[in-house]
Amino acid sequence: MLPNQSRGGAVPPVIGISTYAEQARWGGVWDMAAALLPHAYVDSVAASGAVPVLLPPVTGAAGAVERLDGLLLAGGGDIAPDRYGQGADEHTAGVQGVRDSVESDLLAGALARGMPVLGVCRGMQLLNVARGGTLHQHLPDVVGHDGHRRRPGVFDGHPVTVDADSRVARILGRTRLEVPAYHHQAVAGLGGGVVAAAWADDGTVEAVEYADDDGVVGVQWHPEMGEDPSLFDWLTERAAAFRDKG
Repeated sequence: MLPNQSRGGAVPPVIGISTYAEQARWGGVWDMAAALLPHAYVDSVAASGAVPVLLPPVTGAAGAVERLDGLLLAGGGDIAPDRYGQGADEHTAGVQGVRDSVESDLLAGALARGMPVLGVCRGMQLLNVARGGTLHQHLPDVVGHDGHRRRPGVFDGHPVTVDADSRVARILGRTRLEVPAYHHQAVAGLGGGVVAAAWADDGTVEAVEYADDDGVVGVQWHPEMGEDPSLFDWLTERAAAFRDKG
């Protein structure tokens, strides 16, 4: 039996998770470039009954889509503004062109196969940009406060209201919740077929869906840092159904 064997004894679905390219230190002696991901993503996917597979931001990584059952686009640095027709703001940071390209290709491949996709934070923003949408490059300049990223390295919470008729509401089973957040950018103009499904009290878009694909959901918050597994359970259930239909 596989370590993560899922419900009913069936072989679990495989979910790819995009990763960061960063300089990292470990083991007391190593300090070098690494492909890495906060372990909370891995734990959340594994706890849902799927096998997590990390996808490095290297050219050609999108070829892995053919061997996956689901895709999770993780958080991270800012998407290059030229991808949505803007110049860089003074606050825009952490742009990695290779990661932007690889994740865009991963998303395109997943959509072409009809595979379920969950976007988290940056991942949700990519879902929007991929369809011609735009971003606010520095949210405090728009909403007038730092409530979406209050302290460095801390996922502080804030309330979110979800459209009762949305896919996200059906997944979460509620329309009002407190979410762990850490971001300074946000969706501005919605892309073609991209529908807003949740909002912060200041009007910031907090979740999106693809109107023409019921297997695509994005959230601006970080569910891997919270206690509600419903989004990961949904992704795993959809991934298992995708795999089973062959």
